[in-house]
Amino acid sequence: MIELARQYGRYGYRRIAALLRDAGWQVNDKRVERLWRREGLKVPSRQPKKGRLWLNDGSCVRLRSEHRDHVWSYDFVHCRTNDGKVFRTLNILDEFSRECLTIRVRRKLNSTDVIDALTDLFILRGVPSFIRSDNGPEFIALAVRDWIRAVGAKTAYIEPGSPWENGYCESFNARFRDELLNGEVFYSLREAQILIERWRKHYNTKRPHSALGYRPPAPETFISMDQRPVMH
Repeated sequence: MIELARQYGRYGYRRIAALLRDAGWQVNDKRVERLWRREGLKVPSRQPKKGRLWLNDGSCVRLRSEHRDHVWSYDFVHCRTNDGKVFRTLNILDEFSRECLTIRVRRKLNSTDVIDALTDLFILRGVPSFIRSDNGPEFIALAVRDWIRAVGAKTAYIEPGSPWENGYCESFNARFRDELLNGEVFYSLREAQILIERWRKHYNTKRPHSALGYRPPAPETFISMDQRPVMH
C-alpha cells in the first residue's frame, strides 16, 4: 500500500484498494482506510460539485454520451520542457468509457494535427456520432469542421466561456496535470512523449476510476494458453 501511495501520490485509499485487489490482495476499502490513516497517508480532498450549464435564454445544453464511440471530446494542454520551451498535448477522450484514445505531443499543434489524430482513430475505431470541442478559434478551424462533417460525424461545440460544459476533458486534464505534468521534469520533447504515453496506457488499463466503480476505462485482457485457438 505504501509503495503504491508513493508511486501514485495523488490517489486516495479507494483507488489504492482497487489496485491491491487487482494485484490479488483480498482487502476491502475499510481495511485499507484504517491502514492508510495509521501510516499517516493523506487522503486527497474532494473536488467541489459542479452545476449543470444554464444559458442566458433559460435553456440547458448538455449532450450526454450513451455508448462507446458516441461522443468524443478533445482539448489542448500546455507544458514546458526543462529548457523553458513550450510543448502542447492534444488529448482525445471517449466520454462514455472515459478512455483516453490518444495524446499527441508536439511543440506546436494546429488543425492539421487534429485531423491527423482523428483520422488515425477513425481507422481504428470507426467514426463517432459527435465530436465535442471548445469554441475557441483553434478548435473551430474551418478545415477541421468541414472534415468532420465530410466523414459523417457531427460537431458539438462548447458555448464561449463555458469550459465546464466539457467536464470530461476538464476532469481528465486536471488529473493529467496533477498526476504527471506537475511531478515530472521533461529534459526533452522525446522524453515527454515517452512518459506521457506510458501514463496514458496506465490511465486506460490500470488506474481505478471512481465513475466506473473503481475499474479502469479499458482494462487489459489476457488469453491463457489453453484458450488460444489451435492452428491446423
